[in-house]
Amino acid sequence: MASIFENVPTAPEDVIFALSAAYKADTVPEKVNLGADQILVNDQSLDHEYLPILGLDSFRKASVKLILGADSKAIAEGRAGSAQCISGTGAVYTGARFLSLHYPIKGATCYISKPTWANHRAIFEGVGIPVKEYPYWDPVSRGLDLKGMLATMEEAPNGSIFLMHPCAHNPTGVDPTPDQWKQIADALEAKGHFTFFDTAYQGFASGSLDKDAYSVRYFAERGFEMFIAQSYSKNFGLYSERAGNLTIVARTPEIKKSIESQIAKIQRAVISNPPAYGARVVSTVLNDEKLYSEWEDNLSTMANRIIDMRKAVFEELTRLGTPGTWDHIVSQIGMFSFTGLTTPQVKVMKEKYHIYLTDNGRISMAGLNTGNCKYFASAVDDVVRNH
Repeated sequence: MASIFENVPTAPEDVIFALSAAYKADTVPEKVNLGADQILVNDQSLDHEYLPILGLDSFRKASVKLILGADSKAIAEGRAGSAQCISGTGAVYTGARFLSLHYPIKGATCYISKPTWANHRAIFEGVGIPVKEYPYWDPVSRGLDLKGMLATMEEAPNGSIFLMHPCAHNPTGVDPTPDQWKQIADALEAKGHFTFFDTAYQGFASGSLDKDAYSVRYFAERGFEMFIAQSYSKNFGLYSERAGNLTIVARTPEIKKSIESQIAKIQRAVISNPPAYGARVVSTVLNDEKLYSEWEDNLSTMANRIIDMRKAVFEELTRLGTPGTWDHIVSQIGMFSFTGLTTPQVKVMKEKYHIYLTDNGRISMAGLNTGNCKYFASAVDDVVRNH
């Protein structure tokens, strides 16, 4: 099967950073770096030198393995590449910028879910890629509008770009089932659409890193070429460190290298080099069996706490006899929940109860605890009954 990126040329290495890489790789003790003011310290843990343009190698490899799985065929065949980016936002931007320059179907539209994270539209439109929406949230069932989603994929021009959330959809908390992912993959494959995943919550949705990566791994197994933006802000709590990665799954190792070279060129012009500290923290954990196991346990604990809060809200609304159906509170997944509250009802929640949520009725489940859960449910009960 031909690659959509087979005509992407390989960009030349940046001269300065290629020189630095060659110096670091040289094992001769007498080596001397005259490229710039080089300060060497004996304690390598105090190294504040630039990372390579594509980032910390151990971080990148571990990130690809985390999302694609240790037994990934794409990794084994050398078709999976990566670039360390400025968290998830930077990963989405870098992938979008590459597509704006090298996607062979000029003028191709990027389709984003309705609703989605607000920055998705801004990023793609900011690099000159037109944006349209595909149906996702069904306000009647308060679940996935699969029929509308598939219809848009079938109607979109061949080779369109589809941006999707692998797990813990933001803001609805509604995720496709494995069978629905199969139908989505069939629709995308039939029209030759390009898949761009944005995963900000791996491990934080179900509590299982593998389960939350199901859709990405399924698409990879089916042979899709795709980009996957990864963020470590939530699942590592590294919000301010901006640790992220763009994983690339290409048709061949050669095409992967060409894509990486062009992404390096993009990064050089925008950030030069990604920051080291957050990437080193993530790399240390992902590459240490004991720390990795402890991290998995912590993620499971956090995810289960959110699941418990969902159950508590649902049970309290049921006890109060709040009008309407509230099953969606427990069927949704991840940090966010689309409550179904209207904008006027949200206004009352803010002004009368001092409970702050977005105008579209989205709440962060992480903000609920055993101390405020009943208060929140009581407020919802009031606004649903009286407003």
